Amino acid sequence: MPHITLGNDEPGIRGLMAHRPDTAAPLNHLANTLLREPASLSRGERELIAAYVSQLNSTPFCAGTHGAAAAAQLDGGPDTVRAVHAGPDSAPITPRLRALLRIAAEVRHHARPVSDDAITAARAEGAQDSDIHDTVLIAAAFCMYNRYVSCLATDVPAEEGYYRQAAHRIVAQGYGTGPHPAHVPDTPRATSAPANGS
Repeated sequence: MPHITLGNDEPGIRGLMAHRPDTAAPLNHLANTLLREPASLSRGERELIAAYVSQLNSTPFCAGTHGAAAAAQLDGGPDTVRAVHAGPDSAPITPRLRALLRIAAEVRHHARPVSDDAITAARAEGAQDSDIHDTVLIAAAFCMYNRYVSCLATDVPAEEGYYRQAAHRIVAQGYGTGPHPAHVPDTPRATSAPANGS
């Protein structure tokens, strides 16, 4: 049971966003920018970074939501996500993405400069400045999202179907500001009503 009265039955961050649409709007805008806008990393790769950090932070709602979104957009689908959660070193992902996940893990672990070794390893696998920047910012942002969701003890759906439906909304529509996508007006960066789900 959440620590605060939300006035809705939505789980995870969806309940928090429905409770506080004023803070939901910038949080969803950030998620859209980090995970959906054009970038050198694919949408699936960025969702996987978010899911991996969430898994490391023991935040099953975010790990499940973004893991499902990653699975829907990556070769290997759920098997790839499960393999990364078990340990990126043996997961069937590119060496570049593996090196970037090591950077994400460092960001999640300490608020200090990422090690020169991790940066050098990522560059050796072809990571560009934009890849490193986006990885660090996604990892840092998801530490915030994870703590928002976990520290207020929000409800966590146990059914895998919930996360598959969330992934469908995210892939089709992105991240929005309300609990029900049909009631969210279009934003200047979206062509259809986006759905939240961080």
